[in-house]
Amino acid sequence: MKEYFPIIDEEGNVLGKALRSDCHNGSKILHVAVHLHLFNTKGELYLQKRADWKDIQPGKWDTSVGGHVDYGEEIEAALLREAREELGLEGIRPKFLFRYIWESPVEREMIYVHYAVSDIEPKPDENEVTEGRYWSIEEIENSLSKSVFTPNFEVDFAKLRESGVF
Repeated sequence: MKEYFPIIDEEGNVLGKALRSDCHNGSKILHVAVHLHLFNTKGELYLQKRADWKDIQPGKWDTSVGGHVDYGEEIEAALLREAREELGLEGIRPKFLFRYIWESPVEREMIYVHYAVSDIEPKPDENEVTEGRYWSIEEIENSLSKSVFTPNFEVDFAKLRESGVF
């Protein structure tokens, strides 16, 4: 099955659609992604370890939930779908924080960043996530810039700090 992503301009306006493979081949076609940072009531942040077969940043620790918005899908619907698919999360109430453009050697995304606080225990999908666990903020800070996390997560983490989430 072919996956289509919305192509957008820098203001977030949809201009058309493109295949996933066309968005991840170095073309830098701007498309939409969503991130969810799941905190528990102790203030710990749940992170997932990306599966080794992933085409981008395999085997690295990353945001609680991250994924692409499908063409024609609303941002919040995509976020809730990804949370359900990756971690089996139902009934969470994410709050939008900010958006920014992320560029890597293979793609360019406008990422809509959300967070939620819940003590619901995630149930990672083995096809999507190698493992997952809650990390203390101190533990994350001690592991920054050591190739433990995806570069994208490290940017998110700095922006989360700036926004006052923790």
